[in-house]
Formats: sequence, structure tokens, C-alpha cells
Amino acid sequence: MIQGENSSDTGFWGDNKSLTFVLEGEDHTLGNALRYIIMKNPDVEFCGYNVPHPTESRINFRIQSRGRPAVEILKQGLQDLSQTCDHVLATFDQAVKDYKGDSEIKMETD
Repeated sequence: MIQGENSSDTGFWGDNKSLTFVLEGEDHTLGNALRYIIMKNPDVEFCGYNVPHPTESRINFRIQSRGRPAVEILKQGLQDLSQTCDHVLATFDQAVKDYKGDSEIKMETD
């Protein structure tokens, strides 16, 4: 679940260019990867996260932009991270397939 620091049942208020999101059920695995992807965006002035306590399964994820709404930057970052993960998975699957094919050829020639 994603909540904004300035959120209510109806949405966000205040400065939408600078928000902190609480990502429940997440830790450094998502936090660091997402921070890296979002920091590559030229519209981003600052992006960081923290884990409030090691026993808590949530992160506070902060985005400050130079103009675009922070929610849009978060959505774009999540989409970019998803595409990156899809590419890594496809590349890995192809490498495994190639390796298995090479192994079978070597076994047939032995």
C-alpha cells in the first residue's frame, strides 16, 4: 500500500512536488532500486528513503521534484523499474536457454 504523507481519503494536499510515501510491506530491496531509478530522472531534485525500524516492514520514500508532481514521478519510477526487471529476467532466461543448448551439444560430441 502506498500512502502520501499529506494524504486523506480524498487524495493529496499541500505541495505535490515534495511528498513522502509510506510503502507498507517493503524494505531496502525495493527502496534502494527505486531510489536509483528515480534519481536518474532529471526532474528529480531529491529522492531518498528510510526504514523507520528494522522490525517494521515499511519504508518512508521521499521525492522532491523540480516541477512535476511527485506522484507522477513515483509512478514513472515504478514503471521504469518494472521494465528493467522484465529485461533482466528475459536476458537471464535467454542465457539459461543458451547454456542448456551449448551443454547438450557438448554432451553429444563427447
